[in-house]
Amino acid sequence: LCRRTSGVVMDIEKTLHFRSAVSHLGVAPLTSMFWYSETTSSRTIDWRPEVHDSDGLAIWTGSGERIWRPLNNPPRTMTSSFVDRAPRGFGLLQRDREFLHYLDGVKYEKRPSAWVEPLGDWGQGAVQLVELNTDDEIHDNIVAMWVPTNQPAAGESREYRYRLHWLADEPTPTPLARVVATRLGRGGQPGQPRPRGVRKFLVEFKGGPLVHLPPGILPTPVISVSRGELGSYRNTEAVPNDVPGHWRTQFDLKADGTEPVELRVYLHVGDQVASETWLYQYHPGA
Repeated sequence: LCRRTSGVVMDIEKTLHFRSAVSHLGVAPLTSMFWYSETTSSRTIDWRPEVHDSDGLAIWTGSGERIWRPLNNPPRTMTSSFVDRAPRGFGLLQRDREFLHYLDGVKYEKRPSAWVEPLGDWGQGAVQLVELNTDDEIHDNIVAMWVPTNQPAAGESREYRYRLHWLADEPTPTPLARVVATRLGRGGQPGQPRPRGVRKFLVEFKGGPLVHLPPGILPTPVISVSRGELGSYRNTEAVPNDVPGHWRTQFDLKADGTEPVELRVYLHVGDQVASETWLYQYHPGA
């Protein structure tokens, strides 16, 4: 069943019959293209500031957590799994809607976001993100899908129902502050010698509880990394563009070797979570 609202919504029901055992079942797969974004300097790549059909994977977990994972164009094929039970939804979204960020007549700023809304309990599994390396915009190098923990055996049948939304945004946006930009640069402080091998991460959040913060109250970032050492310099401030609720937090990371580093950040105010969770996979030396 397909119907038009402010976009296109498709109700999908399917029954899968397995003649033989399956080692890796992907349900409700989405594909997209991501070449580069504001996380990478485009001066040596292409004349356009950004080129992508989607800029992130959004997940609404079964426990209610909202996750935003900016996409990568990794040096090699990477698979990331976000373990969950009974997910409420996931999708490949195009959040950046500014023409000046693309400067292209193919209208990347108008590409639709695709959101999968499971109908019924999908049980235990993981939202799996596959990112492939690309050197051009003609390749769909991004895949997102649901992978159940228990893979089907020979002779088994499974039914899946879900609603597929083709919209400008998530059908049920979070009331929390959302990530609106991810930027990388040299570590250290302006005016001081820059330490070698240190990367700076700057994450911008906007909206939600950040809009009406009482005077003198600052959001506090909660930062964790899978490996490496966080630098002593960290800062959270309102973005100086006079937009209410637009904040940014930055921190430094030193990580040796070439193995990827998983980063996690969210903001809280007092004892309340104020933002969705930003996840990022950093490739040192890439």
